[in-house]
Amino acid sequence: MEKKRNGQLAVILVLAVAILFMSVGFAAYSTTLNINGTATVKANKWSVHFVDTSYAETTGSVAATNHTISDTSATYTVTLTKPGDFYEFSIDVINDGSFDAVLKSITMSTLSAAEAKYLTYTLTYDGTAYTASQSGLSLSLPYATGSNTKTVKVRVSYVQPENSADLPTTEDATVTLTASLGYEQAA
Repeated sequence: MEKKRNGQLAVILVLAVAILFMSVGFAAYSTTLNINGTATVKANKWSVHFVDTSYAETTGSVAATNHTISDTSATYTVTLTKPGDFYEFSIDVINDGSFDAVLKSITMSTLSAAEAKYLTYTLTYDGTAYTASQSGLSLSLPYATGSNTKTVKVRVSYVQPENSADLPTTEDATVTLTASLGYEQAA
């Protein structure tokens, strides 16, 4: 029994020594590679907005009773008294961010059939006139200095309808007009 026990202890000792040598041997054949680095990300911004100081009413236009300009909104209130009256203003859109922008859509409110008989609504963007919503545009607004502004002109005109019965005669007609310019980052 003693011999058997000594044999078992010897086997355990040999296995322990073998495991110890294998661990040391594995450690001798292993390597850890490390990669270290530093990345600096420069500050950038998306900034397409109205230039509030560029707002100008066109000569001959009726004056707005109220107008408010913010970075992303231009609001006006105007009264057109008689056919031939119009309200027109221009304002610049600027891209002073870090990315090129693209005008992808213009969404304009639609005049009803009755309103369209005595009122016209036009938005001119960089010299091109729009009287209805337009999608699928790809009009560049780069951020580079010197070419980073485009002019938007809005015109509302009280026109003489073909039939005088189409004029608003019993009460004033209040028409709410909207336009949205949809910009995206250039690809």
